[in-house]
Amino acid sequence: MRLQGRKIYKGHAEGEALVTKDGISFYGGVDPDTGKVVEVGHELEGQSIAGKILVFPTGKGSTVGSYTLYRMKKNNKAPAAIVNQKIDTIIAVGCIISEIPCIDKIEVDKIKTGQQVLVDGSGGTIEVK
Repeated sequence: MRLQGRKIYKGHAEGEALVTKDGISFYGGVDPDTGKVVEVGHELEGQSIAGKILVFPTGKGSTVGSYTLYRMKKNNKAPAAIVNQKIDTIIAVGCIISEIPCIDKIEVDKIKTGQQVLVDGSGGTIEVK
């Protein structure tokens, strides 16, 4: 299945999808040293997002979240790519400064955790295998 979205940041990534219906706050919601979601009650609580194709509706929280994503990238704990239904500026800036491929305007409910996903940030497309 191929889905067309909108390019937020260029690049290519391939990997396992990790999908949540919950928004993500990187500042306070994800540990930048381990890549694990630490927000209590979050659908992904305790799971690592490192190296995954992270799929979620939209971001939430503080503008510091952009820099948390950057810190995660420097620690090799960042997602390989981010796919959103509707990007917010915090996630967009975080992906740009961290050089993480990112696409939005994707129907995220069409992707399931564990599926292999190819992200083409330059073309704004994803392919679910």
